[in-house]
Amino acid sequence: MQKMRLEGHILNGARPRLRGLGKPTVLVEDVLCGEAARLDVKAGSTLSVTNVDGGGPALLTLLLPDQRTYSATPLGVPVADQDRLPLEHFDRREMEALLRARDGKIADATGVALFDTTSEPGALHVTKVTQDCSVFVIAPVTRGFVETGGGSRFALRVQPPDNPSTELALPRPLGRIKDEWRIARGTALAYEVRKGQFVQVIDVEGQQCSDFMAMRASALDDGVERYIDSTVSRTMARAAYPLPGLHDKFYDQDIRPLLAVRQDTVGRHDTYALACTARGYEDRGFPGHINCSDNISNAFAPYSIARRAAWPAINFFFNSWVDPGHGGLSSDEAWSRPGDYVAMEALTDLVCVSTACPDDVDPINGWNPTDIHVRIYEEDSSITHSVSWRAQPEDGAKLTRHSAFHPRTSKLTSHFNVSRDLWMPTHFDATGAIEEYWACKTAATLQDMSGLRKYDVIGPDAAALLQHCLTRNVEKLAQHRGFYALMCDERGSVLDDGTLFCIEPTIYRWCCGSDNSALHLREMAEKLGLQVHVRSLGHRMVNLALQGPKSRDILSKIVFTQPGRPALENIKWFGFTIARLKDRDGPVFMLCRTGFTGELGYEIFCDRDDALAIWDGVMDAGAPDGLVPMGGAALDMVRIEAGLMIAGAEFGPDVDAMESGLSFAVDFKKDDFIGRKALERNKAAMRRRLVGLTFSGKEMPEHGDPVFVDREQVGVVTSATYSPQLGHAIAMARVAVENSDDGQKLETGRLDGHMKRLPCTVCALPFLDPKREKARA
Repeated sequence: MQKMRLEGHILNGARPRLRGLGKPTVLVEDVLCGEAARLDVKAGSTLSVTNVDGGGPALLTLLLPDQRTYSATPLGVPVADQDRLPLEHFDRREMEALLRARDGKIADATGVALFDTTSEPGALHVTKVTQDCSVFVIAPVTRGFVETGGGSRFALRVQPPDNPSTELALPRPLGRIKDEWRIARGTALAYEVRKGQFVQVIDVEGQQCSDFMAMRASALDDGVERYIDSTVSRTMARAAYPLPGLHDKFYDQDIRPLLAVRQDTVGRHDTYALACTARGYEDRGFPGHINCSDNISNAFAPYSIARRAAWPAINFFFNSWVDPGHGGLSSDEAWSRPGDYVAMEALTDLVCVSTACPDDVDPINGWNPTDIHVRIYEEDSSITHSVSWRAQPEDGAKLTRHSAFHPRTSKLTSHFNVSRDLWMPTHFDATGAIEEYWACKTAATLQDMSGLRKYDVIGPDAAALLQHCLTRNVEKLAQHRGFYALMCDERGSVLDDGTLFCIEPTIYRWCCGSDNSALHLREMAEKLGLQVHVRSLGHRMVNLALQGPKSRDILSKIVFTQPGRPALENIKWFGFTIARLKDRDGPVFMLCRTGFTGELGYEIFCDRDDALAIWDGVMDAGAPDGLVPMGGAALDMVRIEAGLMIAGAEFGPDVDAMESGLSFAVDFKKDDFIGRKALERNKAAMRRRLVGLTFSGKEMPEHGDPVFVDREQVGVVTSATYSPQLGHAIAMARVAVENSDDGQKLETGRLDGHMKRLPCTVCALPFLDPKREKARA
């Protein structure tokens, strides 16, 4: 009999955990503006709610297993001290669905208010739950926030009782459960899954790998073994492993799809290595160590599947990678956290096997193997395509969702990519990226840009905080005006970029790319002792970009402004107004003369509830002018032509604002701001400069390709595209100052950088319209 080598002092001691991994039974959930977050908790649990932003109210309510409505009575709150839930001020769909199954009415629901407008950031409410229940924390939206500011964010955390069960780490069921099993560490289990059913593989305690294999049942009936082929799957998915989206399938040797990945909360698995083998342990000095390959053979034996000394497998949660330098396969501790999972749809009848890997001689299982849990869901379960996203390691996981405009965009395309925690269209079926590009140049395009982060900075010290943190002079910003600015660290590196709008003298709206902006602003406000709140608008505020030479003509048909607000024709570049759709009773939105295309354009910010009405209004008005929806692929073309920089390409933690081509956004005439000293020093002695590169043909380099003079590397490509208007490839690159003069001949390297070179010529940015005359028109 095989024996598992498991060190007792590791098993009996505390398992070391990485930052953000936390204890396996602590539940964490973020509550965004206008939403309600749910956690199912056990009696005796301690519940804490943190007011992350400050200045916003929240409500707490519970639903007991035998109740037909929500209330805070189980917390000992008298009915007289409870409030009716503000049903029109938050997304109540999940709460209504729970009551519908119990024949209850949400109109009768009550809760207890936790905070108010005077609450400071970090304010904490702690209470004890005495009964098993579902807890909801609600962050109601303030009506009129588009015009007057608002937003809120809360963190819900549940500490289970002193004798917690690992069952608490299991995620809520995704649908109707047909079967479920716990696979003990160091073992394997075979099971059948019918076509249309779903299988969910769950890491119970975190950092535990699970080898998975699936056999096509129809082939087994014919005496042939056809199973997941990693090479075929990688080839068809065009990726290291399939992920939710278009390329989401695992295939067998006949190129027949077996499974489609629906949800993946980790995004880091292995499809290169075998399941662990007896030979592998023996060669390392651990003879007799239990292994996944033998466990898989034993589990498959009742199905007359041939034994193998080494089983190919999909190793879920195994953190491996191929080193780009020497091609070696490396691994480290898994990224998975307690309750992380992969959910797949069976595309044919299958015989599957899952293991709880016994490896305790490598870091892959955190040096301490634990259990795996498997659930099978009925065919009628509705499981959407999603991946997991966290702004910070400590935050609760958020599955990617559809934006408020998805009911319209999804009818026009099936091509979506992940943008932080949203699915965003890449291009549309009727047009394609090239036609969308030309529409933006000659007519107009409408694009969902809801992935942008929006924060309202509110309070008497709002301007002082922003003046300290941004590179532009906030004191010069008048109401109904905005500007592009940077947020830098002390080294001059760009933490984030965005557009700041002055809503009122004490209310500013910061529209940016990163959640770190809010974190940085809150930290600085606390450090400086300023009276200001940084309030997240979350997914409650959505936005569209209407871009192109006919954008103003289209808006003139549907924009209504009150006399006290700037009229459409008077909005200059980076100005904005508060408008309504068609007339004084139409949905309200913030209309800004901004964009990311280099063309004449506007951006529309509105409440999620008004998203479809505004989309329809703009599209209907623009139809005679050739308006088409646009995706991210066309945006990237016009962005690069316009010489506009993005995080992770032109700027990031390893380069300062000067070398990122962003000196125009730094005002050295203003008082001291974070990063000024470093930027002044670097400006006087720049080593690298962002330039444009033009190529003679359509073949283009890629982000990260080296730039050469002869055999010496002098720079790196940051962004590249083919320019339909210019008729050749173009790129932005950061090169040595000595090689940055216009007209200088350089080469970009492909393959290994030396075997293939693309000749190019240095030019100034932007590639087109150097005076930004179209955007200013």
